[in-house]
Amino acid sequence: MSAEPPASPAEALSVFDMLKIGVGPSSSHTLGQWRTVQRWLGEIADLLPEVARVRVHLYGSLALTGRGHCTDQAVMLALLGHDPVTVDVERIAEYVADLRLAKCLDLGGRTVPFDPEADLVFHAAERLPGHANGMTCVAHLVGGEERPSTYYSVGGGFVVAEGEARAQAAGVRLPHPAQVPAEMLAHCQDGGCRIADVVWRNERAWRTDDAIRQRVLALWDVMREGVFRGCHTDGVLPGGLGVERRAAALNRRLLPDDESATSYDWIEAIRAQTYRFPQVLQWVSAFALAVNEENANLGRVVTAPTNGAAGVIPAVLLYHVCFSEALVSEDAIVDFLMVAGEVGTFFKKGATISAAMGGCQAEVGVSSAMAAAALCEAEGGTPAQAFQAAEIAMEHHLGMTCDPIGGLVQIPCIERNTMGTVKAINAAQLALAEAPENARVSLDAVIRTLRQTAEDMSDKYKETSQGGLATNVSVRYTEC
Repeated sequence: MSAEPPASPAEALSVFDMLKIGVGPSSSHTLGQWRTVQRWLGEIADLLPEVARVRVHLYGSLALTGRGHCTDQAVMLALLGHDPVTVDVERIAEYVADLRLAKCLDLGGRTVPFDPEADLVFHAAERLPGHANGMTCVAHLVGGEERPSTYYSVGGGFVVAEGEARAQAAGVRLPHPAQVPAEMLAHCQDGGCRIADVVWRNERAWRTDDAIRQRVLALWDVMREGVFRGCHTDGVLPGGLGVERRAAALNRRLLPDDESATSYDWIEAIRAQTYRFPQVLQWVSAFALAVNEENANLGRVVTAPTNGAAGVIPAVLLYHVCFSEALVSEDAIVDFLMVAGEVGTFFKKGATISAAMGGCQAEVGVSSAMAAAALCEAEGGTPAQAFQAAEIAMEHHLGMTCDPIGGLVQIPCIERNTMGTVKAINAAQLALAEAPENARVSLDAVIRTLRQTAEDMSDKYKETSQGGLATNVSVRYTEC
């Protein structure tokens, strides 16, 4: 892998910036808006006694696909005081319906009028200058004054205020900073260690080993339970497309005597069987479908690095857990997710993980690269091979558009996660089979190419539902 000039200034990103627990269906349109409203309410806490009304304005991609991405519901849930990590996902529809009926909020101990039909404003024909995902929250004070605050959801649940630099942990000095993959590879070569080892050392700048392990295992719990739940739930997804859930049917076909009470029992039942290649392929597809069907149903998933691409990493990890000859330990699972998260940081720093800025290549493509690197190192690959696996996976997603039919994170989004999963596994195997010095394209180069391709791509292919499949398949939208 050819060396690249170091990037400056260094940006400190944790793996937990890339892997977050949230609620579907979109990290940039749902989780981002949820976190934006929470941040805004904290920033105007001293003003709350003077607030007579609040109004939220959505622009650009948020307005064009906001209803299908449940942006309106995310805003309402945040205003109601719920958090995406802890909210009872089974009661989301109830909470939203109650607010629509009551048309008021409890803010700072005071009842404030809020009518979602009038106070959530979608500006489909306008885009704010800072980013395709722009949002302005306005506090209307008792005396008639208006206090607007503008924010941008820049992908993966990251939020920045207007005029603010890219969000990052201020004051954190990493022992092995790496702005680009070539710098991380140099750290690994200098220390004769794995990517996972260097990531562990860097993560200790934020938290203890026990805290790191607990947080990663909490992510694994959500991933594993999401796959299990999705593989045991039938039905039709909300939103008007009439998309039937398929993961449960695949599970029944592949494991007809499944009586698993827990996700652990289920994994053991899968491991106990012998499968041919077509069946393994069906299993990894079922894993990915399961997560993204849960995501489309406002279920709890791990943003990895986005909600629309949330199925790839858990599906590849479960492929490793279920079909490896040896048992995969918890420590190996932790390392897998650490490597995946770290690879995601390079795409965040050097390009984009926002479909509204770069199309689906920036979401499923990035998640496939993250998973490929993690799987390659987990199966004994060197750091150079792991980065080459990430490059192979990303290279074959370049140019992929985001064209969600009906503005819903369903078609083609759900199936694209199965494709990203298979590409990740294939990329890892290709990288393991060859010497990395023979590669002609570096991960650094493919990240630059992603950025350039995103800049060249027409906006109608960037999560606006104004091009591609979204304009060739008609659908009547209903509330998600």
